[in-house]
Amino acid sequence: MEPQEAMGLALRSLRLDRGLSQAEVAQRADIARSWLSQMEGGGGNPAWGSLVRLAAALGVSPVELVDRAERIASGELRFETRTRRGPVS
Repeated sequence: MEPQEAMGLALRSLRLDRGLSQAEVAQRADIARSWLSQMEGGGGNPAWGSLVRLAAALGVSPVELVDRAERIASGELRFETRTRRGPVS
């Protein structure tokens, strides 16, 4: 799995875990909703500052966000995108 795809799944899983819409997270992080949608889809290459703002908007540290992405990429943490459920251990 590509790093961008894993980060996108990490963002989406955290957002859905918290019951937030893309619009709510984008507003909290001061980014465009369309950009967040692109990120969740595995596109884009965010700057560190954007990841810091996204992590804060989702109530986690940047380290926790990156760790979740790494766990998804390694297969340790699975995320079912088709059913819009959160992580599966």
